[in-house]
Amino acid sequence: MSDRDAPPPRTDSPYTGGLGSRREARERAIGLLYEAETKGVTPADLLAELPVPPDEFATELVLGVGAHLDEIDELIVTYARDWKLERMPALDRAVLRLATHELAHRPDVPTGAAISEAVELAKQYSTEESGRFVNGMLSAIASAVRPE
Repeated sequence: MSDRDAPPPRTDSPYTGGLGSRREARERAIGLLYEAETKGVTPADLLAELPVPPDEFATELVLGVGAHLDEIDELIVTYARDWKLERMPALDRAVLRLATHELAHRPDVPTGAAISEAVELAKQYSTEESGRFVNGMLSAIASAVRPE
């Protein structure tokens, strides 16, 4: 089958509004969480300021992280051996917060998907070592919040 014969991509996903994938929504959510932290505003306030809101899934993720930020940060600090939250690269914090929210509060997201997406995003947008760091952190957090 050639590219011309391939069916068009699905655009009826309830999470993308026809504009992209969950991966793209996660990328957007990480950018928004990073922006909110740098500006010193809550994720909800940042979303309210946007002229065009992100897609539904990205919005749900950003608002979810904002709603549970203290709990999420406590989990991250608990499993960050010899690392203070403030010392972590800001993008690693955003990735960890997003994935920890998914693990703790989004049972519709499989554990493996939450971790592997976060690892890939950390590798793509943060430091060379971030993928391994994020993987180790999220594996420990997943064991605590999803013991099954």
